[in-house]
Amino acid sequence: MPSSTDQSSVFGPPGRWPQSDLIGMSEEFTPELVVAAYRSGVFPMPQHGFRGRELMGWYSPLDRGILPLDGLRVTRSLTKMIKRYRITVDTAFEQVLIRCADPSRPGGWIDDRIATVYTLLHRAGIVHSVEAWTSDDQLAGGLYGVSIGGLFAGESMFHDPVIGRDASKAALVGLVDILRMDARPRLLDVQWQTPHLAGLGVIEIDRDDYLCRLAAALELPSPRWPKGPANPS
Repeated sequence: MPSSTDQSSVFGPPGRWPQSDLIGMSEEFTPELVVAAYRSGVFPMPQHGFRGRELMGWYSPLDRGILPLDGLRVTRSLTKMIKRYRITVDTAFEQVLIRCADPSRPGGWIDDRIATVYTLLHRAGIVHSVEAWTSDDQLAGGLYGVSIGGLFAGESMFHDPVIGRDASKAALVGLVDILRMDARPRLLDVQWQTPHLAGLGVIEIDRDDYLCRLAAALELPSPRWPKGPANPS
């Protein structure tokens, strides 16, 4: 995997990007291109059936959703709920990916291309999962995303509707604890703000602000990713 990538080397200079969230499309889709994209402030989402072609869309939202690490909102009820779960890291990545990619989920977008490339990046130590388990060792929820330097780009999260009330939120609390463990000003990117994420403390910043924060974050060391148990606060 490349260690660094000039922002202009793959997508051109940001000043010339379209004034839209979607800045380009490609037939190429490789782990190396994905890493270069995140370093440039860009992430992929499939464009199915575009003029009969299966293309990958590349996005850099004009209004980017981020979660300030000191801005996570944990209510009293959530605090009680997360104590029911055991939090782990990188112990069930494939299960988390499969659950996130469930085609029955509204707005599902994770296809076989995404699954293949992100699995390769997980094996390379770039993509990580955080899992929430019940007391009887059932996977109740989780999330996964891309970790490069001080950037963590969250990709998707899920919870089991039967056994996993607030389980994805518990995984998020565990993730935030990892990212701020050494008090570094890391960047937690969630792509877009939604009402659900806004309730957890996600804010919007404009593209230029995001790119400035990204450049600073990429200079930071990666967090220490524990293999196995990780306890949320």
